[in-house]
Amino acid sequence: MTAVTFRDETATGRSLASFQVDDLPGRMTVRELIRLRVREEVARHNARPVRRFHGLVRTEDAETELNGYVLREPRRLDWERQADVAERAFLRNGFLMLAGDRQVEDLYEEVDLAADPELVFIKLIPLAGG
Repeated sequence: MTAVTFRDETATGRSLASFQVDDLPGRMTVRELIRLRVREEVARHNARPVRRFHGLVRTEDAETELNGYVLREPRRLDWERQADVAERAFLRNGFLMLAGDRQVEDLYEEVDLAADPELVFIKLIPLAGG
């Protein structure tokens, strides 16, 4: 079993946040890894719901804030709904995922977690007017 670090970075490489998940199989698809990451971050939020949510994708009715999202009121989130949103965001290039030194581009691509135990997520910000 493998321990994997999920890390968020800016486009310039500055680390924003990270967490580790232990006891994962040696290989998982990009889709499984995105859903796992979202499930973990939602579980952490739901353990103590607050207005600010630090997640991969914006929740419904939340406003974007620097490095996170603000909910109208503290509430529990549905991890499956968030995971579906994250998958769609990945498909439309809302964020990049790096495994080791390479970008993964397909939801069904397998990642060798023993060789690349650190996954980096870079949220992309749409340019104004384009």
